[in-house]
Amino acid sequence: MAASPHSPNTPFRRLRGRHSPAEFAAMVRRAAKEIGETVSCDARYIGRVESGEIRCPNYAYERVFLHMFPGRTLADLGFSPRETVRGRLAQREQAASLAAFANRAHPTGASSPSRSKESDVLRRAFMAGGSATVAAATLGLTLLGEVRAPLASRAGEAEAAAVEDAVRQIRLLDDRHGADALYRRAAEPLRTAYALLDAGATRQSTEDRLHAGAGELAISVGWLAHDSGRFDDARSHYAEALATARVSGDASLEAHAFSNMAFLARDCGRPRESVRAAQAGRRAARSLGSPRLLSLLALREAGGWAGLADRKACEEALTRAHTEFSRGEAGADPEWMSFFGEAELESLESRCWAALGEHARAARHARRAADLQDPHFARNVALYTAELADNLAHAGAPDEAAWAGGRVLELLNEVQSTRIQSMLAATARTLVPHQRSPRVGAFLSRHAQA
Repeated sequence: MAASPHSPNTPFRRLRGRHSPAEFAAMVRRAAKEIGETVSCDARYIGRVESGEIRCPNYAYERVFLHMFPGRTLADLGFSPRETVRGRLAQREQAASLAAFANRAHPTGASSPSRSKESDVLRRAFMAGGSATVAAATLGLTLLGEVRAPLASRAGEAEAAAVEDAVRQIRLLDDRHGADALYRRAAEPLRTAYALLDAGATRQSTEDRLHAGAGELAISVGWLAHDSGRFDDARSHYAEALATARVSGDASLEAHAFSNMAFLARDCGRPRESVRAAQAGRRAARSLGSPRLLSLLALREAGGWAGLADRKACEEALTRAHTEFSRGEAGADPEWMSFFGEAELESLESRCWAALGEHARAARHARRAADLQDPHFARNVALYTAELADNLAHAGAPDEAAWAGGRVLELLNEVQSTRIQSMLAATARTLVPHQRSPRVGAFLSRHAQA
């Protein structure tokens, strides 16, 4: 029988068995990979399901759960039917508020009463894939369909959950398509999230979730700006997230903001600032109980030391990163860190050796990163392969570099990322002296046409 509102989901709890929430969340993530789906499941999400707070999962989680428990329905898993959770009245209110928001954003545009229903259709289309252009054209509708415009009443659990889901959607679309086509659309739900926060919440726990969700959304939008080369915009969004973290006393959000600020500083050619930001993030993360987070922050610090040409400090930070990473996953790992696996560790280490001028060594790590990365995440495969191409070009292996560059060109048919395009352009310039090689010449010709 489906769980009633605010009642514990005992069927789902029974299915977890003796596994801890963190262990079960890891099982959910593995099951998602088996069917080519992406969910950022953690112990907190499992707790929300079991408490009855999540009465019906979104479409991505639905597919994963039904894959994990074949032959069962959502009702068998303790969930309520989607139509009873949302309800006709909720759908009408959602459509009206979305139309009002759309009219404010685009005064000359016509609104449609069927937008709430369309939002679900678009979500299913996104989960199944599609071009970045289509995603960009409809992202604002999909995300804003889940967050009502601020009303006179205060925000509740539904609004907080919608902001959290917007963060997950942006991360998913970025993984699949890259940042360029998504950035400007993603700014709309960010404004809505902070408007909800300004309106206040019905309970302190809800306000805490809104602070965390709005801060994570600011970081996600900042990353889209960062990856698409809009560094000033990225810096502003990251600073907004850091301010939100400090106002709410959220150490996890603060560590996340500093991690991204360290990454941005390195890309902007400010390595000392990168080191300081990474160290500040480590201080914020010390009490969180997440070795993987400490590992990532150590890698951010290593990148800054490499930019300063301080090999000894870089190697010390890399050693810390590997030590913390070897401790494995923990229930306290933040949801946003689902991207940080062995492939990302190899990639970040590769960048350190490249900055220190050891391109052959950097190429070995970049190759491992590309080989380890799940091909479902096209953007990261393209990024790691672009890093490989550039390191091979500088390591005196032009034909291999041209092959890797050609692979990146193929991936750029489905990924839009200024960062990757810039890296590939730099590789092409490095390979110009070797253009008499048939393989290099073919790559340079394809790159020029692209």
